[in-house]
Amino acid sequence: MWHTRLRVPAGAALALTFALAASAQSGVHPVSGRRFAPVMGVGGAPWLDRSEREMEEAPEKALDALEITKGSTVADVGAGSGYFTVRLSARVGDAGRVFATDVQPDMLDLLRARLTERRLTNVTLVHGAVDDPKLPSSSIDLVLLVDVYHEFSAPQAMLQRIHAALKPDGRLVLLEYRKEDPSIPIRIEHKMSVAEAKAEIEAERFHLARVDERLPRQHILIFARREP
Repeated sequence: MWHTRLRVPAGAALALTFALAASAQSGVHPVSGRRFAPVMGVGGAPWLDRSEREMEEAPEKALDALEITKGSTVADVGAGSGYFTVRLSARVGDAGRVFATDVQPDMLDLLRARLTERRLTNVTLVHGAVDDPKLPSSSIDLVLLVDVYHEFSAPQAMLQRIHAALKPDGRLVLLEYRKEDPSIPIRIEHKMSVAEAKAEIEAERFHLARVDERLPRQHILIFARREP
C-alpha cells in the first residue's frame, strides 16, 4: 500500500487509516479523489449488447492488443451479459478457461443462457462480491475489466484479491472510456483518465506497463503484477 511507506507517528498513522477508510466508504477513492460511478443493473443489458458497440469499442481489436494465447486462463470481471466473455472463450480455445464473474445474479443468468445457446463449455460462471471477484489463487494469466473498474465500490479490496488471483507474470487490463476527451458521449463518472487509473492501481502492487490507444473511444491500460 502506498501509505505504508510514510514515516509518521503512530497516532497520525491511525488517523490517516481512518481517513482513507472514510473516504472509500463515502464513494470517493482516497488516492485519486475520483468519485465512484453507480453500477449498471440488469436493465442496462440491452445497452451492453447494442449493435453500435462493435463500431464504438472495436472489441476484437481490443483483444488483438492483448495477444491472448490458446490454453490461457483468463477472467472477465464484471462480465455482465457476456459480450466479452464469448470472445475470450474463442481466444483461449478448448484447452483454456474463462472465469466470468459478476455481482448480479440476473446478469449471470443472461450469460448462462448465452453460453448454453452457443454451447460453450470452457467458461466458469462465478457469483462475485463487491470486494472479491472470487477467483482461484495464483491461477489467472489475465484479468480483463471492460468499462467496470470505475464502478467498483471497494476498488482497493478488489485489486488486492485480483493481485492474489494472478500468476506471478499475470496481467490486469482495463478498458475505460477516455476522460481526457470531452467529445466522447459518456457521462464523466463513467470515464477514467490514465492518470487516475495509474495512481489508484499502482498503489495496490501493480505497474502500468503499457497504454494502448488503438480503440476509437477507450484506453487499453495494461498493468503488470508486482511483488511488495
